[in-house]
Amino acid sequence: MKRILVTGATGFIGLELARYLAAQDMVPRLLVRRPSRAGLLSGLDAKIIPGDLGDIQSLQRAVQGVDTVIHLGGRALFERYELVRPTLVDGSAALLRAAADAGAKAFVFASSLLVYASQEGDVDAETPLTPTLGYGRAKVEAEEVLTRMAHEAGIRLAIIRLPHVYGATSLLFDQVRRGWVIQPGPGKNIFSHLHVHDAARLLTAAALSEWSGASPVGDNQPLSWTAFMALARELYPRFHHLRLPVWLAMAGCAVLETAYRLLRRPALLTTDAVRGFNLQVAVRPNLLFPQLGLEPRFPTVREGLAEIFCENVPFAWLPSVKDRCACYLDQGICPLPSKD
Repeated sequence: MKRILVTGATGFIGLELARYLAAQDMVPRLLVRRPSRAGLLSGLDAKIIPGDLGDIQSLQRAVQGVDTVIHLGGRALFERYELVRPTLVDGSAALLRAAADAGAKAFVFASSLLVYASQEGDVDAETPLTPTLGYGRAKVEAEEVLTRMAHEAGIRLAIIRLPHVYGATSLLFDQVRRGWVIQPGPGKNIFSHLHVHDAARLLTAAALSEWSGASPVGDNQPLSWTAFMALARELYPRFHHLRLPVWLAMAGCAVLETAYRLLRRPALLTTDAVRGFNLQVAVRPNLLFPQLGLEPRFPTVREGLAEIFCENVPFAWLPSVKDRCACYLDQGICPLPSKD
């Protein structure tokens, strides 16, 4: 059995991955930067390792005895390039160097569709990388650095360019739960999506397989944001969907960015976030899953959203006398495939 280290284990995707690996009896090692978030991992059959991508000694401790690294850690905000580069580029390089020195054989890097500019057609592994956001630029640079280092060290490198990954604990669904989703722009642009459980399965399969290379991935049906929100409201009508003109969203985010910069705090609402929300990047269906011997558990957003709204208590459960949820199994709205 391979010994796997996961970075970013208390993040949205990392937490799902940690749970998935533990459920497969793999006892993963989980790198945790903030001790206050370690409680999220309680109950998992896993080894928690305190550490930071900027602390070389902690990385050296984390990779001892590890066969494979699944790297999700980094500043996951759509901020300026100079803010995200230290963790996404320098931190990733330091982690691979430590892993190579410790004898690790494989490194799986979670990249992003934001390495692409808007595209008229579908993207695939051959599509040129043309980032327009600082976050995407840093991911491209990290891919290039890791590719060179992995080749020199003889480590298998798998780069997975993840799309919009959604799930009940994502930032988007936190807004849904609160009752309001603000969409910056008309939402007609097509983008690829992926349920977080399928993202965890893909990352695990890449770690356990012999596949190497770089590929974008998504489910089988890229959707516009307008269509995504319409499906969400069909299944869970108790939230409001507000569209803002791009110019207004950009102006508001510019003010917020300035304020957060003065406060020396990370900014969630940024001008690059608005630009990213309006990119058109659709991944050609059936990429990477077949190469890793998988099929999506949630091949479309409709099936993924049904799982979120029908299986998660914060969304679906109400006292019976108040139950007006649109998710009724007998109406065929909520197809729930068996978990694997």
